[in-house]
Amino acid sequence: MAGAADISAYKDFAIVLATAAVAVPTLARVKVNPILAYLLMGIVLGPHGLGALSHSFTPLQWVTVRSPELLAGIGELGVTFLLFFIGLELAPQRVWTMRRLVFGLGSLQIVISAALLGGIAHALGQSTPAAILIGFALALSSTAIVVELLSRQNRMSLGTGRSSFAILLMQDLAVVPLMLLIPVLAPGGTGSILVGIATALGQTLLAIGLIVAIGYVILRPLFRLVGEADSPDLFVGAVLLVAVGSGVATAAAGLSMALGAFIAGLLLAETEYRKAIEAVIEPFKSLLLGVFFFAVGAEIDLASIAANPFQVVLGVVALIVIKGIVAGGLTRAFGFNATVAGRTGALMGPGGEFAFILLGQAVLAQIIEPAAGGFLITIASLSMALIPVLDAAAKAAFPIKSTAAPDPALTLTPVDAPPVTAIVVGFGRVGELVSNMLDVHGISHFITEKRPDLVTLGRKSGRPIYFGDALNRGFLERCGLANARAIILTLHDWDAMERIVGEVRAIRPDITIIARARDAGHAQKLYEIGVTDAVPETIEASLQLSEAVLIDLGIPAGPVIASIHEKRDEFRLALQKAAKSAGRTASRGLRSKVADRQKS
Repeated sequence: MAGAADISAYKDFAIVLATAAVAVPTLARVKVNPILAYLLMGIVLGPHGLGALSHSFTPLQWVTVRSPELLAGIGELGVTFLLFFIGLELAPQRVWTMRRLVFGLGSLQIVISAALLGGIAHALGQSTPAAILIGFALALSSTAIVVELLSRQNRMSLGTGRSSFAILLMQDLAVVPLMLLIPVLAPGGTGSILVGIATALGQTLLAIGLIVAIGYVILRPLFRLVGEADSPDLFVGAVLLVAVGSGVATAAAGLSMALGAFIAGLLLAETEYRKAIEAVIEPFKSLLLGVFFFAVGAEIDLASIAANPFQVVLGVVALIVIKGIVAGGLTRAFGFNATVAGRTGALMGPGGEFAFILLGQAVLAQIIEPAAGGFLITIASLSMALIPVLDAAAKAAFPIKSTAAPDPALTLTPVDAPPVTAIVVGFGRVGELVSNMLDVHGISHFITEKRPDLVTLGRKSGRPIYFGDALNRGFLERCGLANARAIILTLHDWDAMERIVGEVRAIRPDITIIARARDAGHAQKLYEIGVTDAVPETIEASLQLSEAVLIDLGIPAGPVIASIHEKRDEFRLALQKAAKSAGRTASRGLRSKVADRQKS
């Protein structure tokens, strides 16, 4: 039996992987949002979709998910990685800048929405304890779907991103007190609600304080230790350890895993390891979030909707409208324009993933009837599936009327201003000198280096340096390669340099590449593979030596410098010509080999 259960779990996960590899890209061709694609496939392949027919048609068991709760556990890691990633893109002072939105806007949205929704539940016959929990459970929105949607569209730093994220962050903080309400409100439960809330707040502050204190002490030394091992596998392991470990720590204190991961991301946001960590975590985040969205879709009970279509549709519409008006109105009251308010209301209107947890626990505690709990979970799930559609409708209904830049003080994504113009790869003596000269002429740049000791040294001297391997395409993109005008390769690892040139040219065929070369032969090879300018060390040493000799012999500096520049240009043109000639020869040789094969 255990073996069968294991096979079933693997089979379910394989179905999600097939969705990611086949269904999502296919639906993307017809402009279906990836989040919506995962949700739709979850509905179709879940136990309430084709899975409901698997008892009468056995082959369907192999293409449908039987246990979405197993996927939900994996999907929670996706939410954890998402919040860790968002934390990396923030900075602690920017979160502090948003405190008015988080504790003001966020708290009012929860309280007012819960009061209205709970009042409706009580009017429809639910007991007071049930109505309280229903109100708070449905007042929460979907962190996973909303933040992922905004991140994909690069809207986190805009008004809608700021207001939505502030509300969602407060909702995450509110989950613990709400969980502690359940035993107090349960039949026969004892204890004071105020005492329960005070206990929850104490646990929250203690857990957050411990994570922050431990993080400040160990995170930098940990990544420096792993970086010195020069092993990509160990670095990935360390990133996963920090993201998941911090989540487990907060979960043990009764908080959400996502909140712990978010705090850990914040602690790493302004370190030299941020960009390398972002490049590592991105694939895990995207895939595991897909699992989460699939599991949400699988929870939607089509039979329940078919049995009570009017009630379900009315419930979904009421939930979205009530919460949307509350969130939109409060957003407007907190100083945002009507466009931001309308779009925020559309995103905050649907239910959230924490509703499943709160409502499920309330059913187990016999506060809410199982039938009512299942009905409410269906409404929350269906409303979450509509988030991409609602967002598209809100963008059409509330077009942007101003092109004013967002307030830099409230920008969520890190501001590496001014925009990077050049990327210097390597921080040895050559790289440091290049960086100094770029500073002299006011050219903004990043430096990348894979030796942690050099990165630490550069950070201490105020250099814009980040730990990471330039052979990693994702890392290069995180360093701003898409918008940079030039990349300067100062490495003495010639093989790595040539591979980096290939990666850079694959991403940016138009960018200027200046590379350090060993000698004339190596410079010619670099020209052949696409370098814009190669600087051979042997030739440069000879030119500098000649310049010193001529000046010491009494030749005026002006003519000497002019002749040196002229000679340097001669060498460059000769090497470039030789590289082009070698390229044409290689091309003719290849065509000749192909022709010979065709004849044979």
